[in-house]
Amino acid sequence: MSDTQRPGKADLHVHTAISDGMASPRQVLEYVEAETDLDIIAITDHDDPRGAMEVREAWARGSYRFQLVPGMEVTAIEGHIIALFVEEPLPSLRPVEEVLAAVHRQGGLAIAAHPLMWITRSLGEKELDRIADAGQDGVYLDGLETANQSPGAWLRLRRIGALNRERYHLAEIGASDAHHLQAIGSAHTEFPGRSAEELRRSILERTCRGVNGRYPSVLEIGPLQVLRQAWRGLLVTPRTLGWGATANSFYKRIFSGR
Repeated sequence: MSDTQRPGKADLHVHTAISDGMASPRQVLEYVEAETDLDIIAITDHDDPRGAMEVREAWARGSYRFQLVPGMEVTAIEGHIIALFVEEPLPSLRPVEEVLAAVHRQGGLAIAAHPLMWITRSLGEKELDRIADAGQDGVYLDGLETANQSPGAWLRLRRIGALNRERYHLAEIGASDAHHLQAIGSAHTEFPGRSAEELRRSILERTCRGVNGRYPSVLEIGPLQVLRQAWRGLLVTPRTLGWGATANSFYKRIFSGR
């Protein structure tokens, strides 16, 4: 297949050093340009739009062949939500219904990040069913990550794919959840077209699909880098949102009974 015939490729879950990633905005842009064939990336730092805004400013000053989607990975009480095409802060450590409504008020798209995962805060079947039955304005998901390279995600990918086909019928998204440069593009979303607007339309029309590729080894990334990032990842939510608020959100998650 020639390059003009192939589907578009987007990695819709990338972190920078402004959050718990290990590369600066400039490093991310240069790596995507030189080392990948991605047409679109989304910067989705935790609970903070600054990473996406800084990357977009650097992107606008350069001359890159790929497009950029601003986003954020929002920590709802029940699990992480990838908000795409958003530029303003969103409520964190709040019920997922409140987060979803806020994303859609901005005209954004809401994607369930690494669903069914137990290693990191993620929506489970109970929460996904509750959202599907919500019937409230703005309280819905636009897609699910059915291809994801988070640690341990592969254990649940087959299950979430089956659930989506049987129950939810949402757009299927591929995303690396990259915190290291070498991981960018290791999972991606295929869609008809090349542009950000065509990607958005594909998600809304459910014509995209998630694709998992090869994740770099620990040796390729560097063991020290892996350890440093793991520590940064553990601290990112309390560092961004506060220790008290983070602890209280876990209490609510465990004892809310929802």
